[in-house]
Amino acid sequence: MLHVTGSNNNSRMDTMAGVAERVQKYRAGLRKAGMRPLQIWVPDTRRAGFAAECRRQSALLKKDHQEKEVLQFLEKAADREGWTA
Repeated sequence: MLHVTGSNNNSRMDTMAGVAERVQKYRAGLRKAGMRPLQIWVPDTRRAGFAAECRRQSALLKKDHQEKEVLQFLEKAADREGWTA
């Protein structure tokens, strides 16, 4: 006769069901508040070469006179009243 022993997965399944229920309630509350879920894809900052590409693009902008104008405009338009670092 073969007898198999192991952990009882029912308690784990119950825990996972409880977590799923809490997440569902949380998301329902957000939807009720007028929010909606949104997934976006962004560059992976951990990827090899990412920092080098940032430096390359920054160097290109540093030489661009229009970039200086844009930065000046943004500086004037920025409303930082009440913000703290």
